[in-house]
Amino acid sequence: MGLLTHERYCDEIVRLTEELRAALRGADLTATVPTCPDWTLRELAEHVGRAHRWAGEIVRTRSAEVVPEDKVPDDSPADDDPATLDAWLAAGAAGTAAALREAGPDTEVWTWAWERRAGFWARRMTLETVVHLADAALTANVPYTMTPELAADTIDEWLQIVVFAQADGDRDVAELRGAARSLHLHATDVPDAEWLIEIGEDGVTWRRAHAKADVALRGSLTDLMLVFNRRLAPDSDRVEVLGDAALLDFWLARTTFG
Repeated sequence: MGLLTHERYCDEIVRLTEELRAALRGADLTATVPTCPDWTLRELAEHVGRAHRWAGEIVRTRSAEVVPEDKVPDDSPADDDPATLDAWLAAGAAGTAAALREAGPDTEVWTWAWERRAGFWARRMTLETVVHLADAALTANVPYTMTPELAADTIDEWLQIVVFAQADGDRDVAELRGAARSLHLHATDVPDAEWLIEIGEDGVTWRRAHAKADVALRGSLTDLMLVFNRRLAPDSDRVEVLGDAALLDFWLARTTFG
């Protein structure tokens, strides 16, 4: 498992948004999202739709600089009708996927991260939707299981973000330095879905590997991804923590990025 093709990411933005829309149908859109308690379910959906449109505008305009959110054409739902929100989410995902397909993965555009090309946004918007679909499913009390490729890619990307943020001077992530410590993620339902994360004097490094560590997190690949993104508590009976549980808590507390 590794990076998906550009076309697959574009397809997944649309497919995952369809799953999000299905989770919202019949749900109480005023309900608070437990994993994002500052938002209602409607506000979560609007966040996803606006993120899609923002990334799509960057790619569509081939922008070399950040596009302020107030410069993105505002077609937000004008009323509280769930059907309007549903259609708006569908249109945003389709428009962003179309802009990404037209650009192709290698077109140079602004990003906030380690590469400046449209392919970054195809992956980022896919995985943004993976995680917020989990938020919506939890709030609406509907089942959630992610495909192995996307769950693994979400963990990979999160670790890339941690390493990037540390190099960029993020204060919380900067605390992930010092005496050698290690974490091991081990999916019990997907062969070879394992990660070794090492903390040392120079910061964080990681690789796909099976190895003994100071703390191990075991569970389904979906649940590992959810714990790592703080959507499932590490003391849940759906996962098993072996070894230094305080180290896992330390990691999770310093990889929140706001």
